Amino acid sequence: MNRDLAALTDTEPQETSMPARLAPRLLAEAVGTGLLVTAVIGSGIAAQRLSPGDTGLQLLENALATGAALTVLIVVLQPVSAAFNPVVTLLERLTRTLGTGQALATVAAQLAGGAAGAMLANLMFSEPAITVATTDRTGPGLWLGEVVATAGLVLTITALTRSGRTQHIGWAVGVYITAAYWFTSSTSFANPAVTIARTLSDSFAGIKPSSAPMFIVMQLIGAVIAFVLIRFLFPREATDV
Repeated sequence: MNRDLAALTDTEPQETSMPARLAPRLLAEAVGTGLLVTAVIGSGIAAQRLSPGDTGLQLLENALATGAALTVLIVVLQPVSAAFNPVVTLLERLTRTLGTGQALATVAAQLAGGAAGAMLANLMFSEPAITVATTDRTGPGLWLGEVVATAGLVLTITALTRSGRTQHIGWAVGVYITAAYWFTSSTSFANPAVTIARTLSDSFAGIKPSSAPMFIVMQLIGAVIAFVLIRFLFPREATDV
């Protein structure tokens, strides 16, 4: 979900030009992931307080706020870097858009930003900075939901990128995530950094630390499935971008 991903070719990463751009990229990824997590957790806490006892309404409020925030963050930060997701960064590495060092640094920035975003959300609502989540999210149905959610997300991003329509990624991803909150059993985490960050808040959006590893495994499986599909659907990258 950034300008580097637009390449998605089998060429080697441009190591010589990357160092000058790495610092802004890492900052954008940390800030973007952090604010995304803040939106996810913060809107979840607000929903619980504003609509107590109505889980469906809480989910609607959480989904709308998350989708809107994600759209804005992508649109604003896309000129610098707007992956906000280790799965997307892994895709960039697999397609040789990023070198290994840059990819690892980007994932580290996403993880750090996500943790900071969780603490910020907790503090805004007068909760301790870290409250370990106790919501158990496990079982084949939820795991399959994460495969579907992540596959759909990666398919959306890569299809728009390879077809030369990157200007639509912001709103398309935001709308997809909003919808996936409802049509997947897992409520569409679809992001390892966000998943880990959500273990730090015992709130509506939280996930028990013991449930997180399997969610992340399923997210990786979903990403691989989508990547294989996209190679068949869009075997060649658009050249008119």
